[in-house]
Amino acid sequence: MTVAPGATDREKLAATARQFEAIFVRQMLAEARKTHFGGERLFSSQALDTFNQMQDEHFADATAQSGVLGLAKIIEEQMTRFLPAQKDRD
Repeated sequence: MTVAPGATDREKLAATARQFEAIFVRQMLAEARKTHFGGERLFSSQALDTFNQMQDEHFADATAQSGVLGLAKIIEEQMTRFLPAQKDRD
């Protein structure tokens, strides 16, 4: 998720909030994958672990980009008050 060079502070904040949401979702998924319910994983391998990690990263990015969880929007709304007053563009 990149921001255009001439982006406003608000656009930069929105992109940063989405990035934070993606990191948060990745962490949640990583912790969820650590849980074991008493059984050993039958099909466990380094390749499968790598695939699951890549899958989780893609899911986290897509989720944050879509805004379905709403965490980025909440962060953006809360942090907007710390931005300097925006001048009107012509």
